Amino acid sequence: MLEKTFEPKAAEPRIYAQWEDSGLFAPRAAKPTDGAADAYSIVIPPPNVTGSLHIGHALNNTLQDILARYHRMKGKAVLWLPGTDHAGIATQMVVERKLAAEGNIGRRDMGRDAFIEKVWDWKAESGGTIVRQLRRLGSSCDWSRERFTLDEGLNAAVRKVFVQLHKDGLIYRDKRLVNWDPHFQTAISDLEVEQKEVDGAYWHFAYRLSDGVTYEHPVAFDEDGKATEFETRDFIVVATTRPETMLGDTGVAVHPEDERYKGLVGKFVTLPITGRRIPIVADDYADPTKGSGAVKITPAHDFNDFGVGKRAGLEALNVMDAFGRITAADTSDVPAEYEGMDRFAARKAIVARAEEEGWLREIEKTKHMVPHGDRSGVVIEPWMTDQWYVDAKVMAQPALKAVEDGATVFEPKSYEKIYFEWLRNIEPWCISRQLWWGHRIPAWYGPNGEIYVAETEEDAREQALSDYDSEVVLTQDEDVLDTWFSSALWPFSTMGWPEKTEDLERFYPTSDLVTAADIIFFWVARMMMMGLHFMDGEVPFKRVIINGLVRDEKGQKMSKSKGNVIDPLNIIDELGADPLRFTMAILSGTRDIKLSKQRIEGYRNFGTKLWNAARFSQMNEARRVEGFDPAGVQQTINRWIRGELTKAERQVSDAIEGGRFDDAAGALYRFIWNVFCDWYLELAKPVFSGSDEAAKAETRAMTAWTIDQTLKLLHPVMPYITEELWAELGKEGAARDSGRDGLLMGETWPVLPDAFVDASAEAEIGWLVDLIGEIRALRAEMNVPPSAKPPLAFVGPDAATAERIARHRDLILTLGRVSEVAVAEAAPTGAVTFVWGGATVALSLAGIIDLAAERARLEKEIAAFDSDIGHVNKKLGNPNFVSRAAPEVVDEQRAKLAEAEEGRARLQAALKRLESL
Repeated sequence: MLEKTFEPKAAEPRIYAQWEDSGLFAPRAAKPTDGAADAYSIVIPPPNVTGSLHIGHALNNTLQDILARYHRMKGKAVLWLPGTDHAGIATQMVVERKLAAEGNIGRRDMGRDAFIEKVWDWKAESGGTIVRQLRRLGSSCDWSRERFTLDEGLNAAVRKVFVQLHKDGLIYRDKRLVNWDPHFQTAISDLEVEQKEVDGAYWHFAYRLSDGVTYEHPVAFDEDGKATEFETRDFIVVATTRPETMLGDTGVAVHPEDERYKGLVGKFVTLPITGRRIPIVADDYADPTKGSGAVKITPAHDFNDFGVGKRAGLEALNVMDAFGRITAADTSDVPAEYEGMDRFAARKAIVARAEEEGWLREIEKTKHMVPHGDRSGVVIEPWMTDQWYVDAKVMAQPALKAVEDGATVFEPKSYEKIYFEWLRNIEPWCISRQLWWGHRIPAWYGPNGEIYVAETEEDAREQALSDYDSEVVLTQDEDVLDTWFSSALWPFSTMGWPEKTEDLERFYPTSDLVTAADIIFFWVARMMMMGLHFMDGEVPFKRVIINGLVRDEKGQKMSKSKGNVIDPLNIIDELGADPLRFTMAILSGTRDIKLSKQRIEGYRNFGTKLWNAARFSQMNEARRVEGFDPAGVQQTINRWIRGELTKAERQVSDAIEGGRFDDAAGALYRFIWNVFCDWYLELAKPVFSGSDEAAKAETRAMTAWTIDQTLKLLHPVMPYITEELWAELGKEGAARDSGRDGLLMGETWPVLPDAFVDASAEAEIGWLVDLIGEIRALRAEMNVPPSAKPPLAFVGPDAATAERIARHRDLILTLGRVSEVAVAEAAPTGAVTFVWGGATVALSLAGIIDLAAERARLEKEIAAFDSDIGHVNKKLGNPNFVSRAAPEVVDEQRAKLAEAEEGRARLQAALKRLESL
């Protein structure tokens, strides 16, 4: 007999060990008859080796595991390939902090080789945390194939790709602007930049026109916006939030159609402090409606300015060093007093000087977004530096075409727009990082600065012999590659490329990729580029399933500072992995998933409902029977549940195949809770306790068979509780003849025939279920006490309805909680009625409810709904609210309005019934 409750804390580690020991996580052996459709593969988005399981991981890996378990049960050879990312900047930061906390010398004092050795020591000791946590979630990855983006095989792949792309002219070295982190002394990707709102200012500076030039500047306007008064000016006003960058200004931009400044294009201003003569240029980037309409241009310290500078041929002058300190390295006109000054100190000094010399015209306080390093927390500086780049524009073209032609599809399809937009406007990809932990760039420099790109130093030396008569000292590039570079090779490098391996032959291209929208640019698009380039034009995956972002129950982004973070490990400790997984699945159909602990607890109750149903079935001797064939059942309820199970199997299968995990979970919930537990077992109770032994035996066997099939359907979503029930229920009744090691995980997915759906049984039981539902709804509407059993009468039923009434009288009495079921010629006095099938149904409430009190209650509740509806309509009728409030707030109000209107309509119908008594 089953225990009273399922104890996940005790069961989950035991069950996971059984799965792992069984070998089922690995792909099944190949068969001679296997074709491409018999393999299913998916590569895990590699979490950072420094990471710990967060709620986003829980969502993403739950969905992947559902796919892996489903296809495994469908008989396919499934490869779910796991691994972790070396996470360059994050890992280096963790180890540096650890060394500092232990009182060790710093990284630079220690030296590169010694530091890297320390990082590998840390990885061996602590780097497996997230892998262990993924096991707790139930992830059925093939751990025997686990990869690491810095393991030797992937190192070889990275070197080969870099060298080949360089030979193809698609990797090159260039001086361009990058996101520079002055704390970590490295370029970082856009994904590692966090925009923070800060209190700042626009400082308005007057730049003096050179060569005695003046112009007439409008100062007053009529109603039509036409200038009516002018003043003669010998300066032009620009505004900036970063005064320190003015030391690097090499131009001022105005819009080509701005009438105020048309005559100044081609003239010059004299830059304050430096005395530098810089041109006024025309460029669409300048917005005539913002500020003065004139913009200072600092090509070496602003991404937009860099573009203007390129178009206008302006010089790019670096006036900061790698630490964010002022330097005159690129230009001698920066006064010595600023040399070595921190950028923020220089800001204060420049503003003070501007005020003192009279060219500070205004300080406009503002709040604005400022980029910060997500790891360092310091303000990021756009900085000109020599870096390695990939010609992403060229590599993007096949990646665009592959999705346009349908070789790879996105689910939902709307995300293709994001993919297209980024690839069609793609910039060169900066792939070098000034770190020590990572794939060191396979490039060596000769004594005269020559660059030799090769897979090994030996190959580089051979190249150098073409420039030198004898061997010379070569120095390898100090930088490492962007972590996303090695991740871009993940689908094929993890399967053994560049070797021609059996895994590549069998499992590439992969079937699905499940990932988040925020890395479509950084990872998905780059995997497409690299896969198409190196794998003979084959896409790396056939389908990309984009999962949503998990937010709190109010739709707010989770953050430690807000205190609204839901830790999946705490949830697993308290409630088990299954409720978390089911919640992730059933909520996965939206872009923003609103999650609360209460929701997860609700789906824990769903698991409990199934457990109790299995226990009830055991108590009523429902066991497997040797040779039982569900196709031959005679009892109406058994033919009905067989059909309902068949429809549920279709819905779940179609939904998982289509990547609609919410639909799959919803279909499982409805069948298990609403159909099997609430109706079938209730309808079976009289059979279990009755005297018809044949009906009893058939229903017991049917119940056991249905539970077995249900466990199979639910297993991909809730693997632990289903595996435990499978094992426990397997101890009774006829032995099962399939599966591996008796594990549900190794069972075959049920595919039930269409003939199992019985239209007559569906109509018969459907009539009864809907009738009882209507009686229960009417009782609730009229506030009938649960203990009261009013009489029920069918008025003028047709012959078919009268037969159904007779067949199901006992069930109507029990499930409808009525005192009698009669057939009458007219509705009794004091009865509320509704039309049902071929009869009018009358529920007699005279003497059961206080009509006056009930009328007062309904009127009061209707008035409350009216008040709510009026309040919400007032909000939604306010254009300012609709335009300014967050979209989720507006949606919440609209949902509240719909709910209130539905509630009011329901109560008005009840009041109308009451008034008819």
